[in-house]
Amino acid sequence: MDKMIQSPNGDVTISNDGATILKQMQVLHPAAKMLVELSKSQDVAAGDGTTTVVVIAGSLLDASAKLLAKGIHPTTISEAFQKASDKAVEILEGMSTPVDLTNREALIQSATTSLSSKVVSQYSNLLAPIAVDAVLKVVDPSHSDNVDLKDIKIIKKLGGTIEDTQLIDGVVFTQKVAGGGLHKIEKAKIGLIQFCLSPPKTDMENQVVVSDYAQMDRVLREERQYILNLIKQIKKAGCNVLLIQKSILRDAVNDLALHFLAKMKIMVVKDIERDDIEFICKSLGSRPIASIDHFLPENLAVADTVEEFGAGAGGKLVKVIGAANQGRTVSVLIYGSNKLVIEEADRSIHDALCVIRCLVKKRALIAGGGAPETEMSLRLMEHARSLTGMEGYCFRAFAEALEVIPYTLAENAGLNPISVVTELRNRHVQGEKTAGINVRKGCITNILEENVVQPLLVSTSAIQLASECVRSIMKIDDIVTTR
Repeated sequence: MDKMIQSPNGDVTISNDGATILKQMQVLHPAAKMLVELSKSQDVAAGDGTTTVVVIAGSLLDASAKLLAKGIHPTTISEAFQKASDKAVEILEGMSTPVDLTNREALIQSATTSLSSKVVSQYSNLLAPIAVDAVLKVVDPSHSDNVDLKDIKIIKKLGGTIEDTQLIDGVVFTQKVAGGGLHKIEKAKIGLIQFCLSPPKTDMENQVVVSDYAQMDRVLREERQYILNLIKQIKKAGCNVLLIQKSILRDAVNDLALHFLAKMKIMVVKDIERDDIEFICKSLGSRPIASIDHFLPENLAVADTVEEFGAGAGGKLVKVIGAANQGRTVSVLIYGSNKLVIEEADRSIHDALCVIRCLVKKRALIAGGGAPETEMSLRLMEHARSLTGMEGYCFRAFAEALEVIPYTLAENAGLNPISVVTELRNRHVQGEKTAGINVRKGCITNILEENVVQPLLVSTSAIQLASECVRSIMKIDDIVTTR
């Protein structure tokens, strides 16, 4: 289920992304802080399954408490849990099916599964293909083993609905064209400058007193001449689209410069953030130009069109399409009717992108819907019978703890958790490895036929991280506070 989080300054967040919820909660207990860190590390490792990892850890801690009550030593439990976690990962790998990155359908199915628990789940048939296409554009399927999500820029725009969300193969600027005038340029030559098109400033605070009009005219004339010389040099290099980085020292561009640029038919986009420079250069294959002396034709990027288009509630954006030597980057433009929906759509798309990233890292899929956890639980139980002494006890406790996932899933779907989990266990005993909870029909079905799949990495990293966290908590026997 979703949680609504209200921060002290009155901001409201609605989400069911475990990492987001825990990040915003003010946790005071030191052991609870470890669980917050746990969901963060799952977010880094896999990106999805952040709630799962905390639920499993909580269940394992509960199991540990019962084992401790029976008088089993924490070290014994800790070591047994480590073995059980390794065994569980082995079982998962055994039931996984390899996936090929050229199989777009399989990738879309796993992205859809990730989106199905989110607020924006009804739009998953639109958002899942966008996430898949975005990742496939930025990786080289033959030999990539990771995806840098910085290469996928997500732009949020208020107005419109999520249905308007689109993938743009190019660069989108959230700023509109400065100074009006040109709105579309074909065969664009784009220059990205990091210097200012405004009169120079002195290094120190000082004042110049002008006593008569002749001197004042001269000051203004010099200023015009200075700016005109800069712009002539820009025009001479053949540039017709100018991107200007934001400046904190003085105006990056003044009205006079905008006037001259408009006259020379040069489109201007100003206030480019410093953080975006790297992405823009990678996308357009250009270099940032730090001084007018370096404003040469070879430092410019070439693109088919640069145009301003209307977006959302009366806002304007600028997009660059068809860059000549375009890097492997892509932009996703999300629309939403209000801030809460946009923020949640952003987080949901991030999760879907992470799911596809997991498949690039480890190319294998497993069934979803509580099937892998039930299978692990059963196989570990069988293994526990072959063990003797304390270890068998601990293995059994670990196996039982994993059933929390199908139990929670059934509960959230409004089913009777006990009868559903019992039936699920029976189906797995009969050898149906991929039997899982079908939330839509409210019964147990072969979940692979329903296309509910998830990457192997999400489950393996959840099990490993949860058991690691529980082991480190087991090693603590006292909390000492220092003042």
